[in-house]
Amino acid sequence: MKPGRTAPQPRLLRWVAAWAGLALMAALLRLIDAAWVAGVSELLLDGVVVGVIVTAVLAAWDWLQLGRFAPLTLGRHLPANVPVKRWTEVVLTVHHSAARQVEVELFDLYPDGMEVQYLPRRVELHPGQVTRMSYRLRPNKRGNASFGGTQVRLPSVLKFWCRTHLWGAPEQVRVYPDFAAIASYQLLATDNHTSQLGIKRTPRRGEGLEFHQLRDYRGGDTLRQIDWKATVRRHKLISREYQDERDQQIFFMLDTGRRMRTQDDQLSHFDHALNAVLLLSYVALKQGDAVGLMSFGGERRWLPPVKSTNAVNTILNNVYDLQPTTHASDYAAAAQEVLRRQRKRSLIVLVTNLAQESVDELHSVLHLLGKKHLVLIANLREEVLDQTLQKPVTHFNDALNYLGVSHYLDQRQRARRQLLQRGVLNLDVVPGELAVSVVNSYWEIKQRGGL
Repeated sequence: MKPGRTAPQPRLLRWVAAWAGLALMAALLRLIDAAWVAGVSELLLDGVVVGVIVTAVLAAWDWLQLGRFAPLTLGRHLPANVPVKRWTEVVLTVHHSAARQVEVELFDLYPDGMEVQYLPRRVELHPGQVTRMSYRLRPNKRGNASFGGTQVRLPSVLKFWCRTHLWGAPEQVRVYPDFAAIASYQLLATDNHTSQLGIKRTPRRGEGLEFHQLRDYRGGDTLRQIDWKATVRRHKLISREYQDERDQQIFFMLDTGRRMRTQDDQLSHFDHALNAVLLLSYVALKQGDAVGLMSFGGERRWLPPVKSTNAVNTILNNVYDLQPTTHASDYAAAAQEVLRRQRKRSLIVLVTNLAQESVDELHSVLHLLGKKHLVLIANLREEVLDQTLQKPVTHFNDALNYLGVSHYLDQRQRARRQLLQRGVLNLDVVPGELAVSVVNSYWEIKQRGGL
């Protein structure tokens, strides 16, 4: 416990003001030249003196009681990991061991850069009982965040004074990317309703690229699925069942350069990129593939492909505090490192916001990567560009903006077609469509055996 300053309360100030007013009245009465008025003035002054002495004694006694107040026991309960831009409930528990009931005001020292609701809070503490109160906070930035203690404003017995204490211990919390998309996918996948997210997987029953098992023939199986040797041996139709290939590797090249700082809505392009990485990682790991990543364009991090039930947590713990920087992205250096360290053929997913002037540089980079890996470029497009084309043209400046944006988007489409002609898969999407688009591309690649 760290006691803070003790401040007088309005009740004490009102008493002091009342005695001061009476003293002033007595002084003014002395100016009246009358015997009876002088007597009243003397009585009034005597009363003021007595009142001031009594008030001082009570105030001193009340102040001393603050030091005898039994310490509170405070606890803070919230998840160790909270998602960015989502409201999270924080619960404070207070155990009061003093002999009297008291009403206090609590204010939790939450981290900078967070929005809060329902703070400060007034709560009644009952002797020997645990009191619970809650408030909500919403982080606006990923990374590590620190809570301080909890400020408690404690009134004295007579409510002449209020002392501020700092109780409780500092606490660390990790602000993760928004993993709501993974939770939604997991929930919908259970009921085979992932199309509600926009994911367009069209599984073909019994068909695939990797042998899974033999089973009895079912209506709808194709002739090429029938295993004739097993059919003869068992004297009934037996079909081969296949599945999508497993044990493949998905590797993300995550751009953390300055263009990823662009922000169209509440999240930056980089935050949307992280959400897409997490969703595709979850889907790929559920398929039995391994997932790895590297960041470039700022802080360099490398996570070799991992394949386990806890791999999503491993990825989260490696990227949750990554932030886009003000540096330019060096695609060539990043590609060289991938070629040197990622030996097994993989699906390389390059998530970036590609500047038009970087397209020519990227051709040589993709040529190098394409010799060994299958490359998918997920290129983010500023949403404001699409919004500009949808606005009505009413003024000359509107026409100039429309023509400029149209020309820029035409250049992007030409660059995209050039990449497709070179055999490079690529997406050109606004941030809100990125996660679903990369998952759909992954399913298409798996189903046609592209990797």
